[in-house]
Amino acid sequence: MSKVTELAQRLESLHIKGMYGQDFYWTWDKSADELEAVFAVADALRDLRERNISTRIFDSGLGISLFRDNSTRTRFSFASACNLLGLEVQDLDEKKSQIAHGETVRETANMVSFMADVIGIRDDMFIGEGHKYQQTFMEAVREGHRDGILEQRPTLVNLQCDVDHPTQCMADLLHVIHHFGGAENLKGKKVAMTWAYSPSYGKPLSVPQGVAGLFTRFGMDVVLAHPDGYDIMPEVEAVAAGNASASGGSFRKCASMEEAFQDADIVYPKSWAPYAAMEERTRLYGKGDQKGIDALEQRLLAQNALHKDWTCSEEMMKRTRDGKALYLHCLPADISGVSCPEGEVDGSVFDRYLVPLYKQASYKPYIIAAMIVLAQVRDPAGALRALEAAGAKRKAF
Repeated sequence: MSKVTELAQRLESLHIKGMYGQDFYWTWDKSADELEAVFAVADALRDLRERNISTRIFDSGLGISLFRDNSTRTRFSFASACNLLGLEVQDLDEKKSQIAHGETVRETANMVSFMADVIGIRDDMFIGEGHKYQQTFMEAVREGHRDGILEQRPTLVNLQCDVDHPTQCMADLLHVIHHFGGAENLKGKKVAMTWAYSPSYGKPLSVPQGVAGLFTRFGMDVVLAHPDGYDIMPEVEAVAAGNASASGGSFRKCASMEEAFQDADIVYPKSWAPYAAMEERTRLYGKGDQKGIDALEQRLLAQNALHKDWTCSEEMMKRTRDGKALYLHCLPADISGVSCPEGEVDGSVFDRYLVPLYKQASYKPYIIAAMIVLAQVRDPAGALRALEAAGAKRKAF
């Protein structure tokens, strides 16, 4: 039995019909079966590509990408995912659009969606605004489809908002699943999701929140560690606690990186801005208060500098289980002595995990492609079987 056949059979046993025609906002909005389906389709698509079998389920169509923040990995992962499935990609550059001339979100959404099958949006910088913008955009698309303006209803893939980064965190988890030999082996594994020092200001909260909200669903013991004042959203903490209770895992917080790293199986040291500071920044931007924004930045940089000892050093790694915990990072990392004088991780630690880190990142295009397939194909198991049976070569020579 081929791997694709095995994964297709697994898909048919899952309750996932509700994914068709729907959007992907947050991982905790999805059932356990729906998350498993994303992993299964991602693995199947990767297997087909590795065997040089075409995975073009679309003959034509557009994937629209809208990045309201800078991106390398996610931008190219979205483009790769669309291309893998046969879609062309068009970036919506707001600076080149008519938004400055008064074009509304409703108008923009409909004008870019005439032949679009998927829309990927990153809007992660402002608390209370990113997810709301994605919802507003997609509500306009739904209305356009309902009113006959659009021949099809594109689906949204959240490429990062202020609350969650589902494509990143699901790629992280699929990497973890393969590293430990299956999702069934994750129960009881200790995950240290810790703040780490960065010489930059205002990094989003969506990665630590996404990890807390997702990894707790798999029976793992997740420890969220940060200095005083670097809290994440309390509602996400509540989600993580509820998920841990349901899965037989645990979720707790501590104010010590050493404690979090002790006997950890997985470590994820990553800088983020305090939730309260991100709320303040959103208010200042709303008022156009540049002096206030500049003052806030200086205050936060000084606050970060008080915690330079929060770094993933060789000594810190020795605290982990057998000194060999799986090191994760969404990249780019602030590497001490390489990209900055002092940062999130020692250069020697980062170098040792370079190959696993790049493998971690390599799962993201397949995760995004899987989300698109499950939202756009009524029978994803049948589609995977048909692709394998057709055996069309991606490269003819």
